[in-house]
Amino acid sequence: MHRKGCTHFHGPLYSPSRKRLIGLNVMKWPATRISASSPKSFGMYEKAAKLAAAGADLIHLEVGMPSFDTPQNIKDATIASLQRGEVHYGDFRGNIGLRRAIAKRLAEHNAMRVGENEIVVTNGLTHASYAVFMAAIDPGDEVILLSPHYPQHINKIELSGGKVVLAPLDAKNKFAIDIAAIEARITAKTRMICLVNPANPTGRVYSREELQALADLAIRRDLLILSDEVYDQIVYDNRAHVSIASLPGMYERTFSLFAFTKAYAMDGWRIGYVVAHERFAPAILKITMNDVAHVNVFIQEGAREALEGPQDQIWDMVAEDQRRRDLVVRRMNQMSGVTCDAPEGTIYAFPDISATGKSAQTVADEILEKCHVVTEAGTFYGAAGEGRLRVCFGAESYERIDMALDRMARYFADQT
Repeated sequence: MHRKGCTHFHGPLYSPSRKRLIGLNVMKWPATRISASSPKSFGMYEKAAKLAAAGADLIHLEVGMPSFDTPQNIKDATIASLQRGEVHYGDFRGNIGLRRAIAKRLAEHNAMRVGENEIVVTNGLTHASYAVFMAAIDPGDEVILLSPHYPQHINKIELSGGKVVLAPLDAKNKFAIDIAAIEARITAKTRMICLVNPANPTGRVYSREELQALADLAIRRDLLILSDEVYDQIVYDNRAHVSIASLPGMYERTFSLFAFTKAYAMDGWRIGYVVAHERFAPAILKITMNDVAHVNVFIQEGAREALEGPQDQIWDMVAEDQRRRDLVVRRMNQMSGVTCDAPEGTIYAFPDISATGKSAQTVADEILEKCHVVTEAGTFYGAAGEGRLRVCFGAESYERIDMALDRMARYFADQT
């Protein structure tokens, strides 16, 4: 039906081949901060989507998505909040009950004693880091990432006007924090060091000694630290996780980021938090209040229950992650030309496949095409990841992982 007074365009409003907007004035698009920043990529996940669309039965060992369901008590608390009519605006910093529960958890598990007004609840850790970068980084400021690095932090740094500087860690030293390599990259423009601990993709849980050396450097050179601790509860073999903000003199210069995503299997809920000295809170709030106002109030009641309710299911999930880890490490070390250290935390193994003589990307592509198993090339995490794959053991069941390893074993046997 043709409505009177309506203008109809025959064909698309935007024509890529003609590179102009049809019927509209040509304008600058997008903003330079978008066009000048690095392309956003989801690596092998994007390549796998094409095969999946064609009906392939893929086993996903690439995306850090928990295979577990969110515990029922967390869902029930959220539903109860909705039924109570908690559906209106809330505190911009986050519900006071949740922030008090967070403060209690941090005191008990992270040796961090913080005030409830030093916590800002966010839409996941991604939002938390975005808010920190936007609040802390000026155009031209440099942010050092320890590499292999979590690549999703890069765009956020660039959008804030910052420049990413990579400090490579040595695989021969088990990707330990290398103070000399970091200090060599500090300039007059360096503003911050970005730390992921436990580390994605290497699976390292940094020791207190490593973190103290980094803290000493940050204090000596007057630098901020962003500490991404989304995996702080997923550690193995009685390894101790240390929050760098708990070290002397570090709380005043550290932004500690946490989320309910991994340990509580709440990745789709999108809830996390940033913890920082009270002098930093107003600037962070200026970002979060302008981009989302605040996190859904009823979701926050689920997060509160996650912290205050029974923890048995959480430790059961971590125990199952460890069982899967042990399977991956044992079987990968049996494969021709592959070696694999046991990750100390996270849900990722980072096996060395350099003996194939092929690039990490080639191996990941071939495993996808020939085995229908999705892994991630180590170079997705920077050049320091060459010769490695990242294998997620948290996203599939034990049985599906075992099946994937059967397929991968046949692939690597054919390489020698």
